[in-house]
Amino acid sequence: MAKHRIYTMSFASVYPLYVAKAEKKGRTKAEVDQIISWLTGYGQKELKAQLQKRTDFETFFAKAPKMNPSRALITGVVCGVRVEDIKEPTMQEIRYLDKLIDELAKGKAMDKILRQSAS
Repeated sequence: MAKHRIYTMSFASVYPLYVAKAEKKGRTKAEVDQIISWLTGYGQKELKAQLQKRTDFETFFAKAPKMNPSRALITGVVCGVRVEDIKEPTMQEIRYLDKLIDELAKGKAMDKILRQSAS
């Protein structure tokens, strides 16, 4: 079976769309970066390096420093598909990120987006 074309797209080509979606709704690039960091473990310097290298999505997630174990708490529908039901691991990671960016654009509080309990 052929890989989905999103796997070979550079993360850098989609990143500005994430930022634009957030900014259009009054959110910030810093919040987008915070979400990416929370999900993948990339710090600001590493994220910038991945963007400059134009790393593809598959490699971006495969080489992520530390995927957040709390990402399993991300549920809901993105592009008509329940993220928790996606079987292919890389596609699920991509959809997790899409879902988090959607939540940011919808005005959800960062602590809720990052699945942090109010303790």
